Amino acid sequence: MANSLNSNSMYPVKHSLLAKSFHWGFVIIFIYGIYKQVQDIEQLEDNSLLRFELIFALIFIALLVIRFFYMKKTHQSSLPEDTPKIQKMAARIVHNSMYICLFLVPMTGISVGLFFAMGLKNSFLIDAFVGLHEFSIQAIYWLIGIHISAAIFHRIRKDGVWSSMVPFAKEK
Repeated sequence: MANSLNSNSMYPVKHSLLAKSFHWGFVIIFIYGIYKQVQDIEQLEDNSLLRFELIFALIFIALLVIRFFYMKKTHQSSLPEDTPKIQKMAARIVHNSMYICLFLVPMTGISVGLFFAMGLKNSFLIDAFVGLHEFSIQAIYWLIGIHISAAIFHRIRKDGVWSSMVPFAKEK
């Protein structure tokens, strides 16, 4: 990773307004997705619900891909330069795993929806994709928990990482 400190500053890189908007926008979109999730696969019999779910998933994936490439091309890590390598590696693993899970959740949902629409309602394929979908959701919950815990850790340390992305309770 590139140097995470501004050349004229002792403080970590601050993320742009667009980066913060992507981050917090995904929090809102994800919460909405969890709130309105399909409770039972039989609900997909409703074609308007199935269509809505597919469109929502495709939009989510498109925004996720845009966010991923935007962040990779324009932003550096906010971790201070003296952060231990193991901690930097753990942060990278958690972030990349979050992207993978945030991609897998809608992709497996799309697969389930398409197989369901094709009449493969009680097939091995649907069962396999439902299993991967549920696993991805559980994994993302754990990863979000780790991510929030790390953010709180950095807030307590007052090393600038919290303030680089969080718009409230700024560090002094």
